[in-house]
Amino acid sequence: MRNHLKYITRQVQGIVLGCTVLITCSGLRAEQVQLRVLETTDLHMNLLSYDYYQDKPTDQYGLSRTVSLIKAARAEAANSLLFDNGDLLQGNPMGEFVAKVRPLKPGEIHPAYRVMNALGYDAANIGNHEFNFGLDFLRRSLQGASFPYVNANIYLDELGKDAAQPRHAFTPYVLLDRKVVDTLGNTHSLKVGVIGFAPPQIMQWDKAHLEGRVVARDVVETARTYVPLMRAQGAQLVIAIPHAGFEKGPVAQFSENAVAPLTEVGGIDAVLFGHAHAEFPSAAFAAYPRVNLERGTINGVPSVMPGRWGDHLGVIDLTLDNTSGNWRVVDSKATIRPIFDRSTRKSIAAIDPMVERLVGDVHDATLDYVRHRVAMTSAPIYSYFALVADDPSVQIVSNAQIMYVKRAMQGTDYEKYPVLSAAAPFKTGGRQGWDYYTDIAAGPLAIKNVADLYVYPNTLKAMLLSGAEVREWIEMSAGQFNQIDPAGPPQQAILNDTFRSYNFDTLDGVTYEFDVTQPARYDGNGKLVAPHAHRVKNLRFQGQAVQSDAQFIVATNNYRAFGGGNFPGLGASKVVLEAPEENRQVLIEYLRMMDTLSANKQVNPSADNNWRILPVPGVRLTFLSSSSAQRYLPAHVSVRLIKDNGDGSALYEIAP
Repeated sequence: MRNHLKYITRQVQGIVLGCTVLITCSGLRAEQVQLRVLETTDLHMNLLSYDYYQDKPTDQYGLSRTVSLIKAARAEAANSLLFDNGDLLQGNPMGEFVAKVRPLKPGEIHPAYRVMNALGYDAANIGNHEFNFGLDFLRRSLQGASFPYVNANIYLDELGKDAAQPRHAFTPYVLLDRKVVDTLGNTHSLKVGVIGFAPPQIMQWDKAHLEGRVVARDVVETARTYVPLMRAQGAQLVIAIPHAGFEKGPVAQFSENAVAPLTEVGGIDAVLFGHAHAEFPSAAFAAYPRVNLERGTINGVPSVMPGRWGDHLGVIDLTLDNTSGNWRVVDSKATIRPIFDRSTRKSIAAIDPMVERLVGDVHDATLDYVRHRVAMTSAPIYSYFALVADDPSVQIVSNAQIMYVKRAMQGTDYEKYPVLSAAAPFKTGGRQGWDYYTDIAAGPLAIKNVADLYVYPNTLKAMLLSGAEVREWIEMSAGQFNQIDPAGPPQQAILNDTFRSYNFDTLDGVTYEFDVTQPARYDGNGKLVAPHAHRVKNLRFQGQAVQSDAQFIVATNNYRAFGGGNFPGLGASKVVLEAPEENRQVLIEYLRMMDTLSANKQVNPSADNNWRILPVPGVRLTFLSSSSAQRYLPAHVSVRLIKDNGDGSALYEIAP
């Protein structure tokens, strides 16, 4: 009996030993690491939950609220990394104040980095708007970051030097050595590779700042070069941070939105993207190919895009396994966490007081600046109907641009040409939310109101164009509208939600109408897709039909003049005036002059109604705008309310 017990004991010990060896050799769960990757993107200097344009707090955006989500997400995970995807330094009056009004001094820490250093970011990428204030300001600002910045596809422009050995303008990638704890509590070393990319279009959008200093290469081509190199140098996990959006269809080389093909580059384990101010994973991407919304993957790669201005936090949870002797991702899930519940219209993330403690002094100085009076307006200025009717918020910008260019052309060979102006509405709700509109009451106009009317630091440009080119410019803008079927449903939506409102240029100085029963002549990339379609009707100058060979000077901004938006026929070769002033400063000068010259010391912002959408008999043309627009309906006989949706939006129609 005793011998039998010994035999059984030895057998049990053998089984236990065998199981121990099996677990140890296989690494079953013992060598798995749960790693949480967090992303912020497109903060655009919204460090505080404050709307400088309306001069009041907000609960719908701001890093001060995202911080609460960051701290909560970190507390839930044994291992975490935090990254930012750029478009950080520009975007609101605080960013303008630090860059232009009271410029950052050498050695001074930019307010954005006061906050991000305190939060302990692991690395960050450079967005396209980082270049808006020039390379010198960007480099001076980045010196204050206590974490590395990466960009792999921007190189120094060194003519005459060996093109086979170009030098990067920034650090292309970093290998972060981190300690992580596995599911059994054991500590491991993990080498994380991080690589960043910016849209190659920066060379057009910020031509004045970048030409002759840097060049940009294709995002995907660059990734194919450097990701294998990162792996060869020991990267056990590779995270790509492209400042790029996600397009549904084919993506050409040098695309602005290269996320889809980037996820096909071998060796990339996770993608943190942005630029488009959209949210992934979300229902908006349900129809996109090779997307798993439940897991948050694109082509099987965990990916996340957390909106804009800190309204969401991106979270990717990775399970890493070391069974094979090399860490690899065996499971993942990507999600976004909001700071605001859009269905209940309530905040779900508290303000963290740390942010105001760190940047309160700059915030107060910014408020002093933006409250400075510029002029008086005799009527309210708002953009609620800017996409369906001529609009005062766009009209006043065009008036300023025309005045400036006419004066600049005096005494030149171009003085003989009539001056037109192209301007677009910037704040039109949509993906930015139903509060994102210009709404300035009659009375004093301050710097904050000017920034509200013109939110970008563009500079004024003027182009010499033919009548035919002017017509095609407007045809491209007409992509803002859906095609309406006269024989279709009695109620049809007029606005194309995928068309960016900042590309809806209206041209002042001419009159015209839109026939929306025609298909759009151009697609969103400026490709001619309907050669026989002509939405623009009755294009006239001073009552006479515009001839194709007529000549006009058209005032615009550097973004449009140098190819932004892919408008047909536009480019640097057509530019005849490169003003040093920002469009915003041109607007300020105009307002001050009109305030001085007008008999009642007030500016009249009323739209001149130089364009309209032609009615479609039998069809109600509907559109969504803010419910706040209802108070201005008495002044718009061409717009009627259909329904207040109760979520901050309302459905309207264009009256015939």
